Amino acid sequence: MSTTTASELYPEVKAFLEEGTLKGVVGGKEVESAGGETFVTSDPGSGKQLAEVFSFQPGDVEMAVDVADAAFRKTGWPQLPQNERSALLHRLADAVEKHKPMIAQLEALDAGKIEAQAQGDVQNFVDTMRYFADLAQHVQRRSVLAVPNHEAWTVRQPYGACGFIFPWNFPFLLIGWGIAPALAAGNTVVIKPAEDTPMSAIYLARLAKEVGIPDGVINVVPGYGSVAGAALSGNPKLKRMSFTGSPEVGRLVAESCGANLVPVKLELGGKGAAVVFSDVDVPDTAQKLVNAITFHTGQVCCDATRWLIDENIYDHFVSECVDRLKKVQVGYQLNDKSQMGPVVNAKQHQRVLSYLEKGQAEGAECVLEGGAAEVPGYEGYYVKPALMAGSLDNVAAREEIFGPVAYLAPFKTEEQAIQMTNSTDYGLANSVWTSDLSRASRVAEAMCAGNSWINAHNVFAHGVPYAGINKSGMGGGVLSVETLFDYWRSLSVVRPL
Repeated sequence: MSTTTASELYPEVKAFLEEGTLKGVVGGKEVESAGGETFVTSDPGSGKQLAEVFSFQPGDVEMAVDVADAAFRKTGWPQLPQNERSALLHRLADAVEKHKPMIAQLEALDAGKIEAQAQGDVQNFVDTMRYFADLAQHVQRRSVLAVPNHEAWTVRQPYGACGFIFPWNFPFLLIGWGIAPALAAGNTVVIKPAEDTPMSAIYLARLAKEVGIPDGVINVVPGYGSVAGAALSGNPKLKRMSFTGSPEVGRLVAESCGANLVPVKLELGGKGAAVVFSDVDVPDTAQKLVNAITFHTGQVCCDATRWLIDENIYDHFVSECVDRLKKVQVGYQLNDKSQMGPVVNAKQHQRVLSYLEKGQAEGAECVLEGGAAEVPGYEGYYVKPALMAGSLDNVAAREEIFGPVAYLAPFKTEEQAIQMTNSTDYGLANSVWTSDLSRASRVAEAMCAGNSWINAHNVFAHGVPYAGINKSGMGGGVLSVETLFDYWRSLSVVRPL
């Protein structure tokens, strides 16, 4: 099906949008906010309303946590044999895959994603759910300890009700990254989706009901971050908490969890560097970094937003990037010809434009102007790709912009490149580009971050830990066996002989 206009929606999508006010899902039931409060989610490509959604208040969130806690204690979910629990998670993955076109179109409408990219996100959810469902069946949860004069062992047990707050840039994909290991380990979950992008989470909870996951194991509480999110992160009945979003909000979540001694995982922002040495294939590397910075309109926390280029190829590399960025087709996200859609909302639109202004005011060179983009027929939040250059002390080089903007600077030596890479408070992901694999490994290991990639950027393979350090987060990563262990508590059992 070719989706070129908003009128060519799948029938299932139209029916979902025409239901009326969308409800949260708690205990397997669709639930309104107790006081009837609502908010609106809009299409960032057109600026038009998509749906009205019930906005959960603190009391509503408390009720959802109580339900998740009760489900953990009473439904038998944590006591299920691992193969039976994994089978249910595979059924959920199968149901999502069956509805992938519909979920992807909902996601594209809600988040402003190019529809093909949204389909990739949905498939990633499916793959993540299957990965952890299978992994949990092969991990030894009981370990015998060799202790003189004692019979001793440890056993891993699920925690209980776990809270999750997800952002608007990868709503469905990140739900998979978050809840798949928690569910596979036998926990129950309460999901607070971003107010800009609540629809796919609500639909997922409905599918969970259909495939037979016990009521209360997966709950969705839509609402504003300052209200529903704050109530969730501050709930003392949670046993674990996970937040993905900005460092500023992450600090508030950490404070709330700290007050209740609830362990928290934070996956926050980034200001990643791509270090490009002179021995690369310049056109090929330029295209790959252009693809990275324009993917989902640059709204990617681990993106390469600082391009550090060997001075010997700097002018050539910049010229290649400018030529390619000028050809990027900015357009409505359901148009097959669009290569880059809108940013998510008016606030984010203004944020990107303001950083272009602030960066130039502090002396940055405007290599490619960027700015607001016009898409005929659509009153959405569109921006053009932009390139800036100059001192790394510039505000546009220091702070996360979250748009299709890269900041360029030349380097002379390998040592200088490493120093420039590490001159940031963030520590999420960087990449090194060179045909010398010895140098690639050496530089990658010297980068101060949770992740270093070689001759690629934005690489997420199941089985490889992904996490941030410093201002980019704490509390462990995702996509690996360590993540599964995060959702089991360890119990020691000892009998003196």
